[in-house]
Amino acid sequence: MSPTRTWAALIAASLASTALAASGLTGRTFALAVLALAWTKAELILRRYLQLARVPAIARGFSLGLTVFLALAAILALIAA
Repeated sequence: MSPTRTWAALIAASLASTALAASGLTGRTFALAVLALAWTKAELILRRYLQLARVPAIARGFSLGLTVFLALAAILALIAA
């Protein structure tokens, strides 16, 4: 994916975040959607802008850490809601 396409994808994800925030949703659905968008944006930044896609082992490590962190956040959000 080119930097321009990555940038466009990040803009689209940011617009989705804004629309989600303006939607008035709350609770589990909102929390999980926010976490999914955060994961998407983080993966785009890590793999494309920081070019970790060129170093698969490191990219997998970062992805694993990110996934574990967001999974724990999702569990906490589901418990709290």
